Amino acid sequence: MLNDALLLAAKDLRVERRSRVLTGQVLPFGLIVLILFGFGISPDRRVVEAPDRTVLEQVAPGLFWLAVLLSALLALGRSFAIEAVDGNLDALKLTGLDPAGVFLGKALAIWLELLAIELLLGVGSLALYGATITHPLLLLVTVLAATTSIAAAGTLYAALASGLRVRDTLVPLLVLPVLAPVLLGATLATEAALFGPAGDGWPWAGLISTFAVLYLGAGMVSFGVLLEET
Repeated sequence: MLNDALLLAAKDLRVERRSRVLTGQVLPFGLIVLILFGFGISPDRRVVEAPDRTVLEQVAPGLFWLAVLLSALLALGRSFAIEAVDGNLDALKLTGLDPAGVFLGKALAIWLELLAIELLLGVGSLALYGATITHPLLLLVTVLAATTSIAAAGTLYAALASGLRVRDTLVPLLVLPVLAPVLLGATLATEAALFGPAGDGWPWAGLISTFAVLYLGAGMVSFGVLLEET
């Protein structure tokens, strides 16, 4: 299973390296979202609860994760779009690869791509919104757990919609409600990592990690059935 996962992940990453969709489309989209969010919120207003911080700095964690989630939708659509052309999905079924390995491979490729996007968007958020990292360990755990949740749940529902003509519009409708708790938890944990205290963020990081395990388990168990039905 792990060999199949690494094989498929390497294939997806090679396709991305040659097509450069991530660097040419997904990443610029995420940066544009961050900039537009910044324009939409006046940095001069002060938050009532935290008069020492501007509105823009206060809402930076939520804006960052919204940009990541919207960028992830593009990456997920791209991941299964390459399988939907020229009978690639049928060929994938005939390879004899472990379905759980196929799921893990697709999710791993998305996970690595999202980490690259998050790194650059994180630098952009710190530069645009003026936030500083107070608790780096909490932020690292939050990013890894939230990225795993997004990659696992997104891969599962993108596979569910991959055989439909309306998959481009259906995937966001399926994925966004499922990832709403992850977005909430990641935002609150990131806020604690930036502004403290760290104790307020660790329970949310634990909740996100639980969702990550659940989504990974559900994908490994059900992906074979979904692959046959698509």
